[in-house]
Amino acid sequence: MSQPVRKRGRWRPQLDRPALVALLFGLAGVGYRLVLTLCTVPVSNSDEATFGLAALHIAQGRELPVFLYGQRYMGMLESYLAAPLIAVAGPSWPLLRLPLLVLYALFLWLIHRLTRRICSPWFATGIVGLLALGGERVVRDQLTVVGGRPEVKVAVPLMLLIAVGLARGTVRHRRLAVGLFGLLAGVAAWSDWLILPYLAVAALVLLWVARRELLGVAGVLLLAGFAVGIAPMIRDNLLAPPGEDSLSVFREISTKAGPSPPWSRRLDGGLLEGVPLAAGLCPVDGCARWQGWFGLIYPVLLVVAAALAVVAYRRAAGTPRGERVDPVVHLALVVGAALTLLSYVRSPLAATSPLDNARYLSVLQLSLPAVLWPLWLAAVACWRGTVGALGRLAGALATAVLAALTATTLVVTVLFAVTGAGASRVEERQARELADRLRADGPREVYGDYWTCNRLIFNTAESVVCGVLDGDLTPGQNRYPAYWRQVGRAARPGYALEAGSAAERRLRELLGDRADAALVAEVGGYRVYHPQTPVRPWR
Repeated sequence: MSQPVRKRGRWRPQLDRPALVALLFGLAGVGYRLVLTLCTVPVSNSDEATFGLAALHIAQGRELPVFLYGQRYMGMLESYLAAPLIAVAGPSWPLLRLPLLVLYALFLWLIHRLTRRICSPWFATGIVGLLALGGERVVRDQLTVVGGRPEVKVAVPLMLLIAVGLARGTVRHRRLAVGLFGLLAGVAAWSDWLILPYLAVAALVLLWVARRELLGVAGVLLLAGFAVGIAPMIRDNLLAPPGEDSLSVFREISTKAGPSPPWSRRLDGGLLEGVPLAAGLCPVDGCARWQGWFGLIYPVLLVVAAALAVVAYRRAAGTPRGERVDPVVHLALVVGAALTLLSYVRSPLAATSPLDNARYLSVLQLSLPAVLWPLWLAAVACWRGTVGALGRLAGALATAVLAALTATTLVVTVLFAVTGAGASRVEERQARELADRLRADGPREVYGDYWTCNRLIFNTAESVVCGVLDGDLTPGQNRYPAYWRQVGRAARPGYALEAGSAAERRLRELLGDRADAALVAEVGGYRVYHPQTPVRPWR
């Protein structure tokens, strides 16, 4: 066990061997991601730049956004965490991402503590080892500032640890702990609605643990904490114009008209593509058919884990709650994963665009201990020789699955670190070259596509402003309208377009014989045009 000891008047924690190995795994995972953060790998994009620009506005006292610019359902906590760093040192991708690295380290620590309490020490070490690995898909979800998931993955295990501590009587200030539970739930609900299934099951665990206490002061503190955490979202929705509140916007996005894919395609995209991608078993460009094996057995593991939790709970009947809370938490994690997966496969996006949307399953990492626990028990029983022939066969299969999972994750991680990171650095350098060229020589007001504009603005600390155009040179998705208006007022705006893109071809068509004369630079895969008279075909 890891426990505090006193020696000659000095207090220090003493780590046992599983905790020490877990610490080494955790340091390796954080160090690996620190190197990637300093190199801006994975590559930045305009979605992330929007959070960065919000952090800049917060740091300057210009804005206090509740939701991501241009939408009303993604909380901006990550921008607020980065704002102090941006205020001190200015816009920087590593500084923008540094709070997420801290959140990742907290997640490892909390998931280790939770797994150790409800499972076993060495199994908790193995979970940390798996989570320390990560190919591009996994690392992108952990390090890029695109909202929600890193912070909610810290909130849920902390909420469950509070519930476990309350059940076992190890929490000294019980009412304050319940209030903290509510605050974490409120902040998580504001940050990212994807976490709602886990918040629901965590709330049920708390209700099972402390239902009598919740009828008194503890219940009041729970509601007060939740109200404080979700207050930014409530206030914004009360002031929102009709039809622009979070529920209306989210409902509109979720129910867009179009053909509904069959369930077979949704299950294929959700299980055989989404689950392996979210687990880090595939490169970012997709899974080969053989790599879908983990997604195929994932529902089976959920069922087995749920059955095991129910059996353990029934065997502990009549014992104090502290001895029965472990299977309750196991079951909560299983149900949270099942609801998240069901919600994902119900969406047409699981079938039509599994590569782009597998990020929505990254919260399944919260349930990894519960999902893999039956495999670990079977493998340990087999190697200890405490089961019969059938048990040894099941244990051998479980050992093979765990070994395959670890080996595949390690290979994908190494391949990304060796080959994939280089491509990200090339793209990042090209974006930086474009920003440096425009900041030095102009033009300072330009039009570009969505994936160019906000990243360009962030890279130049708003010294260059960009308005978003679609491929046919009509107004695109301008998340922050002030930029669009500023470029619209420019007497002679420029155009920063990707070489060979549809937008560039359309611009050259409109310029005609003046196209070559208007081309002033070609840098980083982009072409910069600065015509004598503005080209605004939408006017």
